[in-house]
Amino acid sequence: MHERRIPEWLRHAPTPSVRGFAILAGTEAIARGILISVFPILMYGTIRDAAAISKIYFIIGLLSLLVGLLIPYVIRFVPRRWVYGVGSLMFSVGAMLATLETPNAVIIGLALTTIATVTMFVCFNAYVLDYVAKIELGQLETSRLFYSALGWTIGPALGVYLYSWWSLAPFVIAAVAASMTLLTFLAMRLGNGKLIIKSQRAPANPFAFCHRFFAQPRLITGWLFAVVRSCGWWVYVVYLPIFAVQNGLGEQLGGIALSISNGALFLTPLMLRFMQRKSVRTTVRIGFLMSGILFMMASLPFGIPLVAVICLMLGSFFLILLDVSAGLPFLLAVKPSERTEMSAIYSSFRDVSGIVTPGAAWLVLLAAPISGIFVAGGVALIGAWILANKLHPRLGYARISVEGASGFQALPEGFDALPREVALE
Repeated sequence: MHERRIPEWLRHAPTPSVRGFAILAGTEAIARGILISVFPILMYGTIRDAAAISKIYFIIGLLSLLVGLLIPYVIRFVPRRWVYGVGSLMFSVGAMLATLETPNAVIIGLALTTIATVTMFVCFNAYVLDYVAKIELGQLETSRLFYSALGWTIGPALGVYLYSWWSLAPFVIAAVAASMTLLTFLAMRLGNGKLIIKSQRAPANPFAFCHRFFAQPRLITGWLFAVVRSCGWWVYVVYLPIFAVQNGLGEQLGGIALSISNGALFLTPLMLRFMQRKSVRTTVRIGFLMSGILFMMASLPFGIPLVAVICLMLGSFFLILLDVSAGLPFLLAVKPSERTEMSAIYSSFRDVSGIVTPGAAWLVLLAAPISGIFVAGGVALIGAWILANKLHPRLGYARISVEGASGFQALPEGFDALPREVALE
């Protein structure tokens, strides 16, 4: 009798590939991209109070920050694959719950999808660090953006169009996409990550490095750039759709504007070449100055609301320029021995901006119309432009300059590993 052997792919899970992680990110982008412009419209349609909506986003932002900080500790006791699975299921449940279109259901649905996004993001990054070699992180980021571009470019406009046609449609599609994300995750057989022998020393706690962070002004400056940039996206993504509805421009305009803005992602190679020719300092200053001016212009009483929308859309182009360049001041200042811990601190900018922006908007709306939020965002961006004047003129020059025909020098370790945050993860 011939001995029957179990196939190798059944006995040992294949090593996850860069393409596999990119596909996983792409399916998640479909789920999030189709709802990103729908939720502000749904919130305003059910609550009808922009100040109350800002308060809700503020509270959800606090909850999201807390969950994001707790996930690494939860994974110590609960298998990581279960945490990721619960996150994807939570997204589907939140999306379907929002279809009830009652204030409580919509708020809970938004909270569940937001927490699910944070949960999946933390687990995703942990798997990437487990299975993707450092030399492949750049390839992973390029592939991730390529596979995610369709979801982020078409999703916002398609979401609001489907919502106007059948209000349940975008939420059903998001729930199905989240389920496909889970199926993709299971097919990759990531398990709980690589088996690591337990160390005798207690695991490093990112909070223990807070004193090192605050002792280095350059790190604080770089982190503030990330926070302000993310706040600009918050203003654009959440309050532009509400502004459009209030001024009779329709529910679809906000999603269309965001899709057009995300289409500028395909121009990032040109933006990178511009940064190489000028400098990091010049690029960062131009990004903050122009976006700040355009956001403030959007608040001027032109009498034509569409002019404000155009100003904000032009401002978002410079926010994408900042997505390309504004992370470098922090990353170039981090010491090699502290990159892991400082990256954990750096990633908090997303949750902090999710708290600061709706909190500030809540206060602004107590005394001013929604256009006052555009002023506040513009002031913050202009403040970052002034702060960027302190950057060294040749910051990162040796790392991003062109070496004849041989190509670019390597960016600092960890740069390509930090994804662009248009989606308000």
